[in-house]
Amino acid sequence: MAESEPLLSRARGSNGLDCPVGSPDCVQVGPGAEARRDLCFEQAVIFIEDAIQYRSINHRMDARSMWLYRWYYSDAFQWILGFIIFLVLFLAFIETPSSFTRTSDVRYRSKPWNPPCGLTESIEVLCLLGFATDLSVKSYLVGWPQFRKSLWLVAYLVVLVVSFVDWMVSLSLVCQEPLRLRRLLRPFFLLQNSSMMKKMLKCIRWSLPEMASVVLLLALHLCVFTMLGMLLFTGEKQDDGQDRERLIYFRNLAESLTSLLVLLTTANNPDIMIPAYSKNRAFAIFFIVFTLIGSLFLMNLLTAIIYNQFRGYLLKSIQASLFRKRLGTRAAYEVLSWMAKGEGGPQGVGVRAQDLLHVLQKVQASSTHKQAVMEQVRARSDGLLSADEFQKLFSEFDKSLTKEHPPPPEYQSPFLRSAQFLFGHPYFDYLGNFFVLANLVSICVFLVQDAGILPQDRDDFVLGILNCVFILYYLAEVLLKVFALGLPGYLSYPSNVFDGLLTVILLNFLHKWDRRGDLQSLSGDEITTVDLLFREVLEEPTEEELMAKLRHHPHLQLCR
Repeated sequence: MAESEPLLSRARGSNGLDCPVGSPDCVQVGPGAEARRDLCFEQAVIFIEDAIQYRSINHRMDARSMWLYRWYYSDAFQWILGFIIFLVLFLAFIETPSSFTRTSDVRYRSKPWNPPCGLTESIEVLCLLGFATDLSVKSYLVGWPQFRKSLWLVAYLVVLVVSFVDWMVSLSLVCQEPLRLRRLLRPFFLLQNSSMMKKMLKCIRWSLPEMASVVLLLALHLCVFTMLGMLLFTGEKQDDGQDRERLIYFRNLAESLTSLLVLLTTANNPDIMIPAYSKNRAFAIFFIVFTLIGSLFLMNLLTAIIYNQFRGYLLKSIQASLFRKRLGTRAAYEVLSWMAKGEGGPQGVGVRAQDLLHVLQKVQASSTHKQAVMEQVRARSDGLLSADEFQKLFSEFDKSLTKEHPPPPEYQSPFLRSAQFLFGHPYFDYLGNFFVLANLVSICVFLVQDAGILPQDRDDFVLGILNCVFILYYLAEVLLKVFALGLPGYLSYPSNVFDGLLTVILLNFLHKWDRRGDLQSLSGDEITTVDLLFREVLEEPTEEELMAKLRHHPHLQLCR
């Protein structure tokens, strides 16, 4: 990314200041410079946090709004919001008609408890007030112009208004209303607050035009073979049981269409095919042709279209996330570089290392990633960081958070080193897996042999000896591995912590640690799996695109 003069220093107002009078969101020079310097730091912190979390930067940037913004995205508030969503969805289990009973057995199930009128409604109105607070904060932070452009926020407002009106109707009718419309709208609250579900809906909407043609072909395919099936299999009327069974699946249009739809999904297909095939083997041609066209061609074509559309949308979504990340980082660079020039920093355009260190100390991010970035900044304490260098620093947050396992203990004795090599060898794990498998097979064999014997007549003494042998072997294996790897090394493999008695039910067989799973340290060049998938097709946003977006920021009035 080419270096350029920062956006904040491109013009001066007629009053001699760097920004227009009355612009609270723009850094200025003059009295109160220390307060404006703190504001500049806070703006850079928010921009970097937005970049790390792939959030939009189109929100208010004055001091009060930034405090509210950070509070909104704090763990405490997000946990409260998630609990409110859970609570409003959980109401369905206890509202009338309630399905909340002590047991699901119809023989012993008592009459479900129906809460009195006003109890669940009181809980629900508290949840609705929480959602109203959430909407109010979001609306204030993005501003009215951005609110009108966001269909999700507008729909959020409509759903809340309808829910409140329906809640008041329920109270006015003493909870005897025939229909509660707000129950149908409750899943929207989960949908609106889940970015993953929003993306899934957008992907489905984006894929519908391409899917419509194949779905139409599938419908035509079903209709044609439905009529053929009714003509072929309902022409003869006989009373034997086999013919009656055959006629069940094709006796009318609805039954014939349902039967072929089941056959298309290959579920219970013998039930549909065998009666007709038993009557006349030539009928097999009908089912073979139907399956070849429907299941092997049209269904695979539909799957391919869905996969291709999903991959295209995923790429588009990742590209948008990359743009938001680069935009947030560039916005932080613009703020800090302008401040460095306005305070008479070194000649040139860039960000001072000490300013970036001050900002990073306030950023809420992974301590490991942040420490790695700060170490690189300290190594460049002299001079100014260019825009390209500034962006490259934050590429550390794209790397996988990895952990190196502690090395095994070193022994001086040749015998101990040989034993360490033996007990730390993968073949020792294979032996443990063999004991697990043998224990499971022996348990199954004895259970099958004793299937017809009453519990009080069984002799489990042989079976008990085998379990004791396995437990003793497991304990010996743990001790030998601790000896070979050392206690920290053994505990650093998560699967070893869970070995315990759960290994009896195959966990030891499935989750043995593997040395090939050791990961590199954070300072290496490892990148995330998503980047590996799309690294060659992702396009880095150009400087012109980033600067054009920053110039049209709805709240941060950057000086031009």
